[in-house]
Amino acid sequence: MSYSDLSIKKQDPNAINPKSIFANNARTGASSTPGKAMGTFTGDVWLDSVLRADNISVANVNFTPCARTNWHRHDGGQLLKITGGSGWICDRGSEPRRITVGDVVWCPPGAIHWHGADDASFMVHEAVSYGKIDWYEPVKDEEYAAKK
Repeated sequence: MSYSDLSIKKQDPNAINPKSIFANNARTGASSTPGKAMGTFTGDVWLDSVLRADNISVANVNFTPCARTNWHRHDGGQLLKITGGSGWICDRGSEPRRITVGDVVWCPPGAIHWHGADDASFMVHEAVSYGKIDWYEPVKDEEYAAKK
């Protein structure tokens, strides 16, 4: 296909053009230090918030061995990119699935799920969350132990 075959659209001069969001130094909040997550996790989890904007948040999340999120859902879905170690993700009513470095996971809007580190490994992921997050009960030890 040559360039002349492409359909080029003409810009509408009256259209509103949203502006890109730029996160200089990729840290949010008053502190540039990652913080320990509390209340919605089991085990030690460290959260480094990179970006917060309307209906989107980006964070690097570090899970110690056996640490995991509570059951939760995202109104607009969640994208996870595993950048270190190995762990698990589980949709409610399904078997836990192994995740490891390089894996990318899409949790569709409304899917109730949990994710966390393996028993003998740290796990780090970048989480891009869309919309409101609803948090539920902790993942029971028996549920976490069901991974294969």
